[in-house]
Amino acid sequence: MRVEDVLVNALVHVSSIGYRRLGLTEESQGERDLAQSALAIETMTALVPVVEGFLAEELVDGFEEQIANLQLAYAKAVRETGDDGEG
Repeated sequence: MRVEDVLVNALVHVSSIGYRRLGLTEESQGERDLAQSALAIETMTALVPVVEGFLAEELVDGFEEQIANLQLAYAKAVRETGDDGEG
């Protein structure tokens, strides 16, 4: 196993948790935690440049797209709740 493999796995999990914590679906509304979503966004934003030279360009582009989508969904959740995740 290579370090970049572990980091890819971590990025996938962090993205999934970040989306879930947005609570944008009926199923996940009770799990809304915008601070956790913000942390997921910041984590992905920090890690993607680290793995950039070790991964295929398409994979990096996919993670960057996930970050952008998370940011947009986060903004939507903040508008819906008036909560910026910082308490």
